[in-house]
Amino acid sequence: MDTAALRDKVVECLQTIFDPEIPVSIYELGLIYRIDILPINNVQITMTLTAPSCPAAQTIPVEVDQKVREIEGINDVHVVVTWDPPWDKSMMSEAAQLELGWL
Repeated sequence: MDTAALRDKVVECLQTIFDPEIPVSIYELGLIYRIDILPINNVQITMTLTAPSCPAAQTIPVEVDQKVREIEGINDVHVVVTWDPPWDKSMMSEAAQLELGWL
């Protein structure tokens, strides 16, 4: 599988993961900063959370790791949580903002 196709599968997967407090996927929320497909189909995901004190701070990155690992063709997964830049609602997709009534 080529890099672009694998990345598309990772994006599809991330669109199935939701913040438990917000009914929108973490991908549409803008919590995913980077998806890097590395040699031998290793994947590194750089992400953030809505706030450092987010109650799901311990569970969402683990869920990302577990679900992405299930994608056929993935060799290894590394999830990095960063707070730079800090998340704000402008990072959300237009669809997410509409879903939440913020537009």
